[in-house]
Amino acid sequence: MAEAATLPDQMAACEERLRTLTRVMTTKADIAQTPKDLVWTLNKAKLYRYKPVVDARQRHPVPLLLVFAVMNRPYILDLRPGNSFVEFMVGRGYDVYLLDWGCPGIEDKNLKFDDYALEYLPRAIRKIKAVSGSEEFSMLGWCIGAILSTIYAAMRPDNGLRNLLLLTAPLDFSNQQGLTFAKWVDEKYFDIDKVLDAFGNMPGEMIDYGARALKPVDNYVTSYCKLWDNLDDPRVVESWHAMNTWVTDNIPMAGATYRQLIVDLYRHNLLIKGEWVIGGEVLDLRRLRANLLTVIAQGDHITPPCQSEAILTKVSSSDKELYRIPGGHIGIMAGSSAYKTTWPHIDKWLSARSG
Repeated sequence: MAEAATLPDQMAACEERLRTLTRVMTTKADIAQTPKDLVWTLNKAKLYRYKPVVDARQRHPVPLLLVFAVMNRPYILDLRPGNSFVEFMVGRGYDVYLLDWGCPGIEDKNLKFDDYALEYLPRAIRKIKAVSGSEEFSMLGWCIGAILSTIYAAMRPDNGLRNLLLLTAPLDFSNQQGLTFAKWVDEKYFDIDKVLDAFGNMPGEMIDYGARALKPVDNYVTSYCKLWDNLDDPRVVESWHAMNTWVTDNIPMAGATYRQLIVDLYRHNLLIKGEWVIGGEVLDLRRLRANLLTVIAQGDHITPPCQSEAILTKVSSSDKELYRIPGGHIGIMAGSSAYKTTWPHIDKWLSARSG
């Protein structure tokens, strides 16, 4: 029969738990450790190419560009060793590039979706073609990055995009039921002009609060309770530490881009209606004909499934697939089971189309 822990032992254990808690709550985890090279810059944007680990004869000839949201750090795609989508794909022979939009300053407040999708993206893609030697490429857009990828794919259909992967893509805002961002930004309650007049750009802290407030108990109570209950498990602690580092690393969203997101998309649903004018031209989804994989998170409260489904009926792609998976907006790509579910499916789909 095991002896009960003495009081000094209990106190020592409690002190160790508190030291662990203090560390993960007050420090940043080591993230984005997959080796890479900076190959291109424009304003705040940077394009990285990850160093290959597979023999050249075994690599896929079609490079892969990862495009994340403009108001979050993209290292969620390379969170930490063993839980990194980038590491996973590099290990399977892909020539992987990551576009980091950077942190906009007040001087960038007039940047719009038009600029990101039709100025930044084409220049980055020209660099990818030059570096890789391939005239074709694949592009994976996640969240707001999926909007940018969709704009590019529809408005530059002849520029070499072979495969388009959209993850939790907020494209259709016709269904505004339930508690979503649409409730926060309804024009009856939210004066976007006053906010942007005051700040220029949309503060990252306000965007973050809007996301957390959709599930306040989970985000402000349950997450910390889970950490406390597992302070003796290094795997859980380090995973929580890495995710918290990303979640709290907020950056603003360029004011003009945020205005388009709220007014043109959330309030008027112009993209899916075929009425959105980008770069002086109406965005016609029928021009999008790249091979298309749309990944939907069934438990997503940031981008509900209904926002991602209609795209398949609007495009001209002959090869298109809708893949549904349990999980939330971030968990399907960065959660503990992503390497068993989402990542292998993306690899299987893409490898068959990257030869």
